[in-house]
Amino acid sequence: MTSERSALTRFFVGIWHAIDGARKLVLNLIFLLILYLVVLAVMDVEETVIIKQDTALVLRPYGNIVEQYSGTPLDRFVQQATEQERSETRLRDIVEAIRRARDDDRITRLVIVPTYMWRVGMSSLLEIEAAIADFKTSGKPVITLADNLSQQQYYLAALADEIWLHPKGMVWIDGFSAYRQFYREGLDKLEVEVNLFRVGQYKSAMEPFIRNDMSPAAKEANLYWIGSLWQQYLEGVSRNRGIPLENLSEAINDFANGLQAVDGDFAQFALELGLVDRLVSRPEANLELAGMGAPGSGSEGFRQLGFENYLALTKIQHRPTSKQKIAIVIAEGEIVRGVQPHGTVGAVTLSEELRAVAEDSEVKAVVLRINSPGGDVFASEKIRREVQALKESGRTVVVSMGDVAASGGYWIAMAADEVWASPSTITGSIGVFGMIPTFSRPLQKLGIHTDGVGMTPLAGKLRLDRPLDADLKQIFQHATEQTYDDFIQLVADARPLERDEVEAVAQGRVWSGAQAKDRQLVDQTGTLRQAIDAAARISGLGTDYSVQYNERELSGFESFLMEMTSTALARIGVGQTRGPLLRSSLLEDLLGDLTMLARNAGKFSVVAHCLCRVE
Repeated sequence: MTSERSALTRFFVGIWHAIDGARKLVLNLIFLLILYLVVLAVMDVEETVIIKQDTALVLRPYGNIVEQYSGTPLDRFVQQATEQERSETRLRDIVEAIRRARDDDRITRLVIVPTYMWRVGMSSLLEIEAAIADFKTSGKPVITLADNLSQQQYYLAALADEIWLHPKGMVWIDGFSAYRQFYREGLDKLEVEVNLFRVGQYKSAMEPFIRNDMSPAAKEANLYWIGSLWQQYLEGVSRNRGIPLENLSEAINDFANGLQAVDGDFAQFALELGLVDRLVSRPEANLELAGMGAPGSGSEGFRQLGFENYLALTKIQHRPTSKQKIAIVIAEGEIVRGVQPHGTVGAVTLSEELRAVAEDSEVKAVVLRINSPGGDVFASEKIRREVQALKESGRTVVVSMGDVAASGGYWIAMAADEVWASPSTITGSIGVFGMIPTFSRPLQKLGIHTDGVGMTPLAGKLRLDRPLDADLKQIFQHATEQTYDDFIQLVADARPLERDEVEAVAQGRVWSGAQAKDRQLVDQTGTLRQAIDAAARISGLGTDYSVQYNERELSGFESFLMEMTSTALARIGVGQTRGPLLRSSLLEDLLGDLTMLARNAGKFSVVAHCLCRVE
């Protein structure tokens, strides 16, 4: 017995030693990694921080273009350190790098590589276009190197003076669209009862759960705002490429015949249409760029510096000096209740950020940058009241709308002194809905039944395993109508519109930023920079101010890691050579709809959400 106990003891002691040994190994590896990065950061400092003459700034965005990174700074540090696939690039980093490089004599040209960019909205593209137009005033050339260009990638490419396309590459422009999956027949087969409560003729966000196709009203409204964005796209390409608008539109509409005329050669078709300037392989392009500037080291081909590394190496000379601040607060993602990480607008999280700004005596004005399709009405109203309180504290508040600021995103904008949108912003969608699915019949098919007792007529009736009671349906419809009435009144109080005028442009209808301005739903159209200038003007700051992005403060340990490794990571170029993963919009859309369906399971809430995305 003693021998058995001793053997058992030795077994568990052995396991413990193995676990302890693994723990020490992992900690030692982490320590060595940190030590390695710190050594890189401090050794040969002069070589690290010097940007040589005849350097090309390379604009190579990865993943989706966003206003604010998702997750935490530590998440991004780990992603960089472990060379994980990058899925996001921050819009403001692109714009700031281009603006800095304009007056930097060491930067002699801008090279755009759109290959690894995934999704980007027209509003973001217009922000980048304004920055590149400003860069061109320096006389420095802008060149795009491309293998294959999707519709969104092409607009970015077209901002260059010249586009060099691979001889076997292609340009694919097929027009904007808005398609979705519709689930009515599938849900009927499953016998899921969808209880939908909505107000607004054009409030079509939840149509897929009650129809098998898009309603005529939704098609009418969608064609109108998508048509505005598509026209802006065509005009932008025509403007930057010098192709007559009629020729461009005709070529896209007659794509198949045009391609057949050149025997299916996509690159030649793009060249003859004027979409690109030259057909050049990458080695040939590298050699020519090296001749125009300076040869690169190693396999670079030409002397170059990625825009994010450039920002890291020039941050010291661009630190703000004025003590009068304009704070930029980001509201990006779906609006929900509670505390949420970046990438989702949490009502508690954003409210705390706004209160922190209000407590900073150096902040004289605030620009709330909204890139949100909306979400929970209660959460939206909580945020709007915080914006109102910030304004009442004496701060100027200007809203700048990004790619989308619709429904709940538009709701929170109504407390601002002035509202700016991009001409391509997707906005409006003044309408609300609520939805509760019930599953009593599918459960009964499985032999699962629900029964019991309650102390009031409504007790126990708000259950997903029971049919929705008629009284509850009446209550929820009244609540939805009341919320819509509040939304209409909120807009009427905030905008120079009478209530009947708001109702005429509401009904859940979506507008482009340009259309919204025509209908007085926003004050001005322009870039984020113009919105910042407006905030300075309204608050009387003149030009004596600095711009500060208000984001979560790093912990001491995170600050140490980021500070010690930022220069090292810039030097070794981590994350600059990897491409995107294949993405499935079908699976993303299905998962997104299921998430929307499941988020409020077990409770009823009124939602101001615009499931409006253009592709």
